[in-house]
Amino acid sequence: MRRVEHMMGFPVSLRIDDEEVPEGLADAVFAWLREADERFSPFKEGSEVSRLDRGEIAPGEVGADLTEVLDLCERYRVATGGAFDARLPGRGLDPCAVVKGWSVQRAAELLTAAGVRRFCLNAGGDVVVAGGPWRVGVRHPDDAGRVCAVLELTDGAVATSALYERGGHIVDGRTGRPATGLLSVTVVAPTLTEADAAATAAFALGPEGVAWAARREGCEVYAVDTRRRVRRTAGLPLAA
Repeated sequence: MRRVEHMMGFPVSLRIDDEEVPEGLADAVFAWLREADERFSPFKEGSEVSRLDRGEIAPGEVGADLTEVLDLCERYRVATGGAFDARLPGRGLDPCAVVKGWSVQRAAELLTAAGVRRFCLNAGGDVVVAGGPWRVGVRHPDDAGRVCAVLELTDGAVATSALYERGGHIVDGRTGRPATGLLSVTVVAPTLTEADAAATAAFALGPEGVAWAARREGCEVYAVDTRRRVRRTAGLPLAA
């Protein structure tokens, strides 16, 4: 079974290779992702995030899901010494760097809870897979038509933060300026929650972020710096 929808500003594709797929499961996966976008996007005026940012709801009144997201944001802020920050001056509350991976990981958990054994869920290039082997390409930072590495995963997630998507959109919260020193950072982790947030945090940290991400439990890293040098961890699951 294969299905693609456009949401959260990028294409989301689901592939399930099991012979039998529970009826309505794909609908539930995409419905959850649409719900997450409506509830947690800072670009939607009626979202819980926007209402919290405007002071229309008090911090103690937010739901359990948003509380979890904000707790994750704070955890990464502390872990990076402020380089990763969902509350940048002049920008308002923006937890997108956590919400994307967290919400897609939860969608993947809907699949596993329903008994699906082999699937690939791809959200704008950030991927969570099960029942591999799966081959996942890492896009070349200078050429959208090329890959600079191919990874092989059985179960796990891959996320990349890079300049090529939206220019200098990742800000180093310590300086308030766009992060520098890296062209792209790819993180392999057990969950997309960790892979996506760690990739963004590492990019915000700059060159020191490669070692920072590599120290996180279960994480492997592939990075390209602004001098086009590749830096990767020894355990990176490169395809043969």
